[in-house]
Amino acid sequence: MKKLIEEKEVKSKTKNKMYDQIERCRLDLQKDPANPNLHIRLGDLYMKWHLDIYNACQYLDEAITEYQLAMESLIDSPQIYYKIGVAFYHKGDLDKALNYLTIALEKKNDYYEAYYMIAETFVKKAHFTDAIDAAEAAIQCSMLKSSSAHYLLYKLYEASSFKNFKTKLKANYEKLISFLLIPFDKNAISNIKDSVSYFLFLPLFLKGFYYIHTKNYSEAINLYKSAIEKAPGFAPLYCVLGDIYLSTGYFEDAISEYKMAIWLDSFNIAAYRHLCRAYEEQGDYNQAIEVYTKLISMAPNMPDLYSNLANIYYIKGEFDLAISHYQTAITLNPNRTWTSVIAQTMGFVYQENKSDPDAAISAYQTAYVLTPEDIDIYVNLGSAFYDKEDYNNALAVYRQALELQPHNPKIHCNLGFLYWGKADTEEAIKSYELAIKYNENYDIAYNNLGVIYLDDLGRVNKAITLFQKAVETNPNYALAYFNLARATSIVGNKIEAAKMYQMAQDINKVTQEIDPRDIADKISELFES
Repeated sequence: MKKLIEEKEVKSKTKNKMYDQIERCRLDLQKDPANPNLHIRLGDLYMKWHLDIYNACQYLDEAITEYQLAMESLIDSPQIYYKIGVAFYHKGDLDKALNYLTIALEKKNDYYEAYYMIAETFVKKAHFTDAIDAAEAAIQCSMLKSSSAHYLLYKLYEASSFKNFKTKLKANYEKLISFLLIPFDKNAISNIKDSVSYFLFLPLFLKGFYYIHTKNYSEAINLYKSAIEKAPGFAPLYCVLGDIYLSTGYFEDAISEYKMAIWLDSFNIAAYRHLCRAYEEQGDYNQAIEVYTKLISMAPNMPDLYSNLANIYYIKGEFDLAISHYQTAITLNPNRTWTSVIAQTMGFVYQENKSDPDAAISAYQTAYVLTPEDIDIYVNLGSAFYDKEDYNNALAVYRQALELQPHNPKIHCNLGFLYWGKADTEEAIKSYELAIKYNENYDIAYNNLGVIYLDDLGRVNKAITLFQKAVETNPNYALAYFNLARATSIVGNKIEAAKMYQMAQDINKVTQEIDPRDIADKISELFES
């Protein structure tokens, strides 16, 4: 408790000291209102107070006003334009910031600080190539005092160094140089002091994590809100608070917190990712796409970003765009297993949504080359060959799969469907029976075998038994209820058939397995006959 009181007293004294300095500067300006140096001094004080992470007030407009008053007397001063540009940068008006910083460079073409702030501004605008150019120009202007610019280059290269060895080397080189030049760069020294001060928040984070672990979310929210009130410039607080809101379903609040974190830290990849997730959970896919696009411009070699974006396009029904981004993810190829999964996903889109079995086969074959031990690939590839009516290749694929897993019920079930399509009823029955043998709760195998006994062999009672087993193992299987109703109506039990059709109709509203008109027609036929 004593420590907390001491910390509050220190902050209070700092706040009072800053306030006193501002008041003294105002009094001096009353005596000499045209003094540009006093306006600059007051603007600097406002900026310093605004940027203090423990300050909750906004003083950017006041700072800009003071700098502009100074500019009336110092119209050719590059420093004034630079300071106004920095103020607009922190205000979020990036175009105005660039305009003033560019004018500062026109007044002084070797202005290191202006180039550096232009680089930072381009980062916030997600113009990363321009940011690299500006940072390199800053270094040329001040080789010895350029630690901050080197560190910015390190972050830019590091963000895009995934699976790129040369870029990784460049990033590490810039990081090393930035460390070596720290003693000569006042801005870098100031940033380090700020970073060290962040360790003061460690006990708070530990307490917050305890609240989250014990699901005491309200206490965690209050804890972090209180911390933000005391340190509104500390980005990690917004991220953690956003995560709590996201996990509890308060998506709008989560989005607001992530946006604040991103504004304070343009390289906060986790905040970008979580912001995308919040938009997805909210169902705002357009906003999620916009954020993913910006994130990809920051880290263009991270394959999971492309696959995540592809998933959103798939949900939206924009299958060509989904396929394009899946292809990019595959090209980046971080590891064989991951890439195989993406290739299979792309194959599914080709097969189910684009009705392009050839493209689906190609995608599944790519997955097979990467992970030939993955049994799902054989199932999907065989299904694609079946859709193409290439039954021989489909049969060859399924047989090859059985060599790997002879007791796999899904492969036997697919073989049953293949033989049935080829009108080989005997082999189809054998395959479905093997599928049921290896999985006694295989609802699809029961249903399909029942259809063979009902429609191909006319053994209605045997079919009814199989359909009953299908709905017993899966009570939400609309097609099995539909087939059970068909079989039941044949033996003359219309009332029971009507019940089964009604069950199929109710379940189908959710599962959408059957054309609703087929069920309605069957019900009408039932009572017309």
